[in-house]
Amino acid sequence: MEMATKEYPVDLTRATWFKSSKSGPNCDNCVEVAYVTGAVGVRDSKDKTGPALIFAPGDWHAFVAGARSGAFMQH
Repeated sequence: MEMATKEYPVDLTRATWFKSSKSGPNCDNCVEVAYVTGAVGVRDSKDKTGPALIFAPGDWHAFVAGARSGAFMQH
C-alpha cells in the first residue's frame, strides 16, 4: 500500500501492522497501527488495502495518552 503524497511522503508498503493487545485474537472490527520512520499509520483492520490515516509521532502519542487518561470519555 503506497500512501505517499507530495505533502506527506510516507510509504507503508513494508509497514508491520499490529492491533492492541486488548483487542483479542478474533477482533475483526479493530484498528491497526504501524510505526514507520517519521510517521504512524492507522487503518481499519477489515480493509487492509484501504486508506490509512497518517499522524506525526508526537500527535499520535498525545492521542494515546489522552485516551489512556480518559480525556475523550463523555460524562
